[in-house]
Amino acid sequence: MNRIGKEQLGWDIAVGALIVVMCVLALIEDPRTPGSQWILVAIALAIGAVYAFGARRYVSIRESPIPTRATSYALQSALIVLLAIGVGMQPSMLLLQTIVLPLLWMAARSPRQAIVATLINAVVLGLAYWSGGGFAPWALLAGFLTSALSAAFSIALGLWITRIAEWGAERQRLLSELTSAQASLDAASREAGATAERERLAREVHDTIAQSLTSIVMLAERARRDVSPETIALIEDAARDALREARALVVVESPATDPSGSLAQALHRLGARFEQETGTTVHVDATEDAVPRAVQVVLLRCAQEGLANVRKHAVAGTAWLTLQVGSDAVLRVRDDGYGGAEIDAGTGFGLAGMRDRVALVGGILEVRDARPTGTVLTVRIPLRAQEGAS
Repeated sequence: MNRIGKEQLGWDIAVGALIVVMCVLALIEDPRTPGSQWILVAIALAIGAVYAFGARRYVSIRESPIPTRATSYALQSALIVLLAIGVGMQPSMLLLQTIVLPLLWMAARSPRQAIVATLINAVVLGLAYWSGGGFAPWALLAGFLTSALSAAFSIALGLWITRIAEWGAERQRLLSELTSAQASLDAASREAGATAERERLAREVHDTIAQSLTSIVMLAERARRDVSPETIALIEDAARDALREARALVVVESPATDPSGSLAQALHRLGARFEQETGTTVHVDATEDAVPRAVQVVLLRCAQEGLANVRKHAVAGTAWLTLQVGSDAVLRVRDDGYGGAEIDAGTGFGLAGMRDRVALVGGILEVRDARPTGTVLTVRIPLRAQEGAS
């Protein structure tokens, strides 16, 4: 059962119990006129009918519908008139105010209308009580004092409950807005995560599989001119590397270095392979100092991309690959070619991908055109921050 259903059930029980009590009182009290007790019973039942078939749907504090103007006036008028007739016939019928006054508020379209209806009810009941007391002065005083106190209590309680209902509605509105904002934030977060993952895969593909495929293409062109077992072996090795990199991407691993080897050994292998494929002499000077795994990945990828730029742009005869490890890990890729201006333009995906990759570990990337001595690519990554992150 929902909250509205529970509220209605509570009101059903309270109204039903009070109507039964009033009917019993009407029957056991001495009638003022013959048959008046049955009229009082009929009035009590009529008030119950007004509740059951009209006011009941408006008893929820927060989520009940707003009655139309005609319905609101009709319900309030019926309740006031029936109660006034009952009080005029039998003063004990004032007990029915305990349900009539709240129903006047719930059937109202606004707090102002509820206050007006409550005041009208107080005046009408005071007059009815005075009439039932034979227009005696004591009946006038008792009737208006009782109805005035009831009206004051009803208005105070009604305004307090109205304030609570308004606060609850505002809270529900803010909660709905917060839920909507959270859903939008979750969607944006998922989209940002998907975008970051696409960028990561693009960098990995460019730095691994694309480089291997480029090597295969160049070796195939060499094989077209000069077929030799060495060239065929290089093509086979490049294809195997591409396959290994593709498998590593599928299992979301980073194939930067052999777990059993060091970054320096991986750089030496990279230089030797590049020299075999291109004929460009590569001098590798790399320290054997250990660096965190994440830094190894970045430095080796940058070394691969740096040598790839030498092959594509520099037309160099010699390249130098150096690694120094201290408070920072510093990788330099230098060549004696003349393609530095093209690299420094930064229009290719490789350079942008390197900058993004280096930034993720708190490092910086510099590309300097040092003609006539070629181009120098420098990657500097602080290792102290990496120790804190690990």
